[in-house]
Amino acid sequence: MARMATRSATLSADWLGACHRAADGLRSVLVDHPTSHERVRQTGTRGEGGDDTLIIDAAAEDAVFVELDRLHSDGARFTAVSEERGVVDYGDPDVLVVIDPIDGSMNAKRGLTHHAISIAVADGPTMADVVFGFVADIGAGEEWSAWRGEGAQHDGVAISEAPPERRDIHDRLELVAIESADPRWIHQALPGLEKHVHRVRAMGSIAISLCQVATTRVDGMVSLWRCRAVDVAAAQLIVRESGGLVAFVGLEDGPLTAPLDLAPHAPVVAARTELALEQLAEIPAVGAH
Repeated sequence: MARMATRSATLSADWLGACHRAADGLRSVLVDHPTSHERVRQTGTRGEGGDDTLIIDAAAEDAVFVELDRLHSDGARFTAVSEERGVVDYGDPDVLVVIDPIDGSMNAKRGLTHHAISIAVADGPTMADVVFGFVADIGAGEEWSAWRGEGAQHDGVAISEAPPERRDIHDRLELVAIESADPRWIHQALPGLEKHVHRVRAMGSIAISLCQVATTRVDGMVSLWRCRAVDVAAAQLIVRESGGLVAFVGLEDGPLTAPLDLAPHAPVVAARTELALEQLAEIPAVGAH
């Protein structure tokens, strides 16, 4: 009973406030490292997510963990799953906090616009278990958030009626975001893209691209290769709470059963309608699932 009470208190903690402060920390990191020359510097280590750790990655993650330490001191119990530090025990293995301190770090280090902080809280081990999601696009200066069952917000305003998807005269989706835009995977995905999509955009951040689906700035999103939970856990809830649809392609147990760990498991697709979701699920590169 006491453990359940602690878990309930953890899930009802001020996660949004903590996320806002962590986002401010990331902004400060980027202000302190304003040039591409400074942002490409590496720590000399490799993060648990598999990528070389940049100094700005480590500093941004430190800003997040300051907030996690604060929440833990206030009684919250959880386990953090972060791209750089990996799995960090804060007292409860069943409540997960999934963190990407900079999604779109290549954009950030090169001075391109779209780069985000992404934080999700879950009461179980899969995408379906995410209860809170927060994504802040630091470059564009906007944010999205959602609580499970309570809808999604964009810059603090409820997304109550997202526009419908748009199609061209050939019934192809007018504009779709693609991620994992490696030329090899684009080449393999071309038949599906040509069949179902009129135009594409590659923003360089899975979290931000998914959030564009929440307000139908794009009519869908597809990652051409397997994605990691740290990149997508928060944003996929935001899409679903906006009334959109999300699926992780090729999973035998269901479209939202991708685990909240550090391994890449399946491509993610998102859309506003079932038909569009089915069409986009045909696109990811051969062998990606």
